[in-house]
Amino acid sequence: MTKLNNLFLLVGCILFIGCSSNPKKISDEASDLIEYPNDVIPFMSNWKILLGDGTRSNDLTKFEKKDFFYVQNDGNTDWVVYKTPNSGITSKTSSNTRTELGEKKRWYPKEGGRLTGTLKVQHVSTLGDARVAASYSVVIGQIHSDEGHENEPLKIFYKKFPGHQKGSIFWNYEINTEGDNGKRWDYSQAVWGYDMSVVGHQKDQYPEEPKEGIALGEEFSYEVNVYKGIMYLTFKSERHPTVRFTKNLLSSEFETYDKIPDQIHELYASLGRDGVEKKDAYAGEKQIFKQGAYNQTNGKDPNTNIVWHTGSDSFGGDIQKQYANGAYAEVWFREASLGEGYLPQ
Repeated sequence: MTKLNNLFLLVGCILFIGCSSNPKKISDEASDLIEYPNDVIPFMSNWKILLGDGTRSNDLTKFEKKDFFYVQNDGNTDWVVYKTPNSGITSKTSSNTRTELGEKKRWYPKEGGRLTGTLKVQHVSTLGDARVAASYSVVIGQIHSDEGHENEPLKIFYKKFPGHQKGSIFWNYEINTEGDNGKRWDYSQAVWGYDMSVVGHQKDQYPEEPKEGIALGEEFSYEVNVYKGIMYLTFKSERHPTVRFTKNLLSSEFETYDKIPDQIHELYASLGRDGVEKKDAYAGEKQIFKQGAYNQTNGKDPNTNIVWHTGSDSFGGDIQKQYANGAYAEVWFREASLGEGYLPQ
């Protein structure tokens, strides 16, 4: 809060004392006192960003944008806020909006890397279709392939059904298909609460609230550690036991049809997505980390894709109307780091 107090003093000086006759100097001093995201999480020089209104920036030094990417203090701690509507301008390979960091460096799974985040999800869309797996969810961390099919070996989700107090944390692995990428699918594993495959039977009918879920505003953390092609995931929360997973990114578990999990046959049956993965999975493909709020609730017709098209009202694309009507995702990070992968003990 020191910078904010100093800012008030500076404004008072400008208005009542006339402490400087140099407007540029005053402007520079005021800018120096603003709390920017890179002041809270200094690793911002390693990233570029895409915001939910289509704004892009490759330099995040003293960069912020109201209603999308900024600093918020909760009374005790400064947090970096990532906020994005259900409908807006997004990347060429996605129908979902995001206010999300994208790593500048490219790396191979064999080289590895490490991403951490300590965060709380403040809001997920309250609009959507309960039958659609992606409804009411936001991705808070990713590994994204930058070559080949550009699939995603990791997406970490938070999802909460309307009316529930607690939501779920789960992570998805998208197969790197052999041949036709239209046959791809995500295999989902629960951390706390449900995995992605738990849906409602009717548009407005929700499953039972998860008993061991995470509430909005509840802090938790994750570590994504890729070392010599093996992905080690660790999830921690004060109220929950620590959960760990291991996944090989160099050798597939799903290279033949008989190895496709039952979850996939059930969830993707209507889409005919029953592809198999390349034997060497993501080996030899450059990857990047992503972090922030990648909103999974969109306005596309569920009748065309019951897994990913959520049918949310997008209010004609008006972002402020979406914010006013619960059609957005908002995620706060207080700590994050990016570095080299390591062999867990």
